[in-house]
Amino acid sequence: MTHALDAATASRFAAAALGHVTREYPNKMDHVLSGAGDVQGPRALHPIFFGSFDWHSCVHGWWTLFTLLRLYPDMPEAARIEALADELFTPENVTAETAYLDRPGSRGFERPYGWAWLLMLAAELARHEDDSRAATLAPLAEAFSNRFRDFLPLASYPVRVGTHFNTAFALRLTLDHAEGVGDAALAALCRNRAMLWHAADRDCQAWEPSQDEFLSPALMEAALMRRAMAADAFAAWFDAFLPRLARREPAALFQPASVSDRSDGKIAHLDGLNLSRAWCWREIASALSADDPRRLIALEAAEVHLDAALPHVTGDYMGEHWLASFALLALLAADD
Repeated sequence: MTHALDAATASRFAAAALGHVTREYPNKMDHVLSGAGDVQGPRALHPIFFGSFDWHSCVHGWWTLFTLLRLYPDMPEAARIEALADELFTPENVTAETAYLDRPGSRGFERPYGWAWLLMLAAELARHEDDSRAATLAPLAEAFSNRFRDFLPLASYPVRVGTHFNTAFALRLTLDHAEGVGDAALAALCRNRAMLWHAADRDCQAWEPSQDEFLSPALMEAALMRRAMAADAFAAWFDAFLPRLARREPAALFQPASVSDRSDGKIAHLDGLNLSRAWCWREIASALSADDPRRLIALEAAEVHLDAALPHVTGDYMGEHWLASFALLALLAADD
């Protein structure tokens, strides 16, 4: 692999995230109004995650910052990250964020994408030598874990679209959290749903991309199953799911999406598609044996997609408020 995270890239991503996690406006809210008293601004409703254009992007903007802080504690941006985190990640603010979920209109708030990213953030904080921030965030993480416990048994069907509603993406992140914190019951529930939804999937046609997707429905499902299944079982499943991969088919999965207007927030999603495909290709490659020719094909596909997307992580706010998180997922993905 030629693309890897280094100190300069980490600093670039951290500077971008610091530039938006406290930028309150513009803001696209997921907020149900039950009465005139509910007309409030982002910071009044979400004292931690009020920036980054929308709640979920602010959550994974903080995941980006804390991940980079752990990996590069001496980066130039470290002191600013620490000071801002001390200001915002307080018990009082976590209580307010958690209380928002108790509103009658908040049952579907950020389901499932924001739920999963909040748990991914909690899992990252638990990796830090000083886990006091993980303890502070724990009530909010538990609230979202409970939401998954309540929702997944009701979810008879997966959501396969390549946007925020994709259930494979949500389960993939939630598995990292559940196993990281030792929540065996939640991990088992995620695996149960993954198998119920996808175990019988065969010969994926990969009719993608759609105009505003930032996830590949096909590759995201494969990445989830790699995470959810034992290695031997995944190998058999994957052979049947993408049986012509050795011939680079379906061809659409190997061609980076073209982004015609990065100032359009929906079209800018396609840069994220290229980054998330790279992440998935690298994860898939990690499950293939060294002598499997598909491994090199997958790694090459990841590189091509990173070539297309990494230059555009920063530059226009419609992408800059979130793309670094997906670039980081790809650059940190296992390759062996």
